[in-house]
Amino acid sequence: MGGSWSLRRGTWETEVAVDDEQAPRGIDPTKAHPARRYNYWLGGKDNYAADRESAAIVASAFPTVRLAAVENRKFLRRAVTYLTADAGIRQFLDIGTGLPSAGNVHEVAQAIAPESRIVYADNDPIVLVHARALLTSVPEGRTAYLDADLRDPEKIVRHPDLLRTLDLGRPVALMLVATLHFVTDDERPYEIFSTLREILPSGSHVVISHATDEYLTPEARAEADAANVRSGVPFRMRSRDEVLRFVDGLELVEPGIGSVVDWRPDEPVDERPSVEEVSMLCVVARVP
Repeated sequence: MGGSWSLRRGTWETEVAVDDEQAPRGIDPTKAHPARRYNYWLGGKDNYAADRESAAIVASAFPTVRLAAVENRKFLRRAVTYLTADAGIRQFLDIGTGLPSAGNVHEVAQAIAPESRIVYADNDPIVLVHARALLTSVPEGRTAYLDADLRDPEKIVRHPDLLRTLDLGRPVALMLVATLHFVTDDERPYEIFSTLREILPSGSHVVISHATDEYLTPEARAEADAANVRSGVPFRMRSRDEVLRFVDGLELVEPGIGSVVDWRPDEPVDERPSVEEVSMLCVVARVP
């Protein structure tokens, strides 16, 4: 069974999710995938039993994980709003897009600047099916979708659809929202980021949100690490200094690095969850 998170009620409401037998060609429904698991936490139906089982394992150690997913999505909306309305960005490269849901990057950006151009990238076939149907641009702008993995950044930066959609001589916002924590240390995350960073001209921005153990007790950290191993989805929480290493040499946008709930919030402090409940760091930085 899947479910839907009611922001108004603050409850998890059960609904039927897709059956394993309905899996499109190229999808192994017996293995959990980050995009489909995230879809489940956001209340979507495009997930399978393996995704929901993996989600339950993570939630056993970190019960507020669904809340973290919702708050991360709110941060994405606020960051894109800032970049479009205040920083004048009109081009976005969103890697690790996940399954389309309300408030996608192009919807937020093009509501402010219809001429905005957005390239999405993800590596799950079910994301590809939905993205091509739902991630459609207004006439003034443009969107494209790349079937590509963050772990192969050369494919992304050289992809003809990216080069047709974005002008790499003008500023681009690189969006790595709730993505880098799926890249383990042996997969060389900083080298991956460096490859992506090299295509960004001056005036571009980088947006990162990342699961962290900064707000967890040693006992909770150990329990969360063990649950992530059991979940079947490689995962690496990182500290503040480890996240800052990604944006070394870039100019941090105020308020700098911190919890996603505290980055330019638009809700009163007494209506926001605690940083411990969310355990997600974020940073927005400008390429000088």
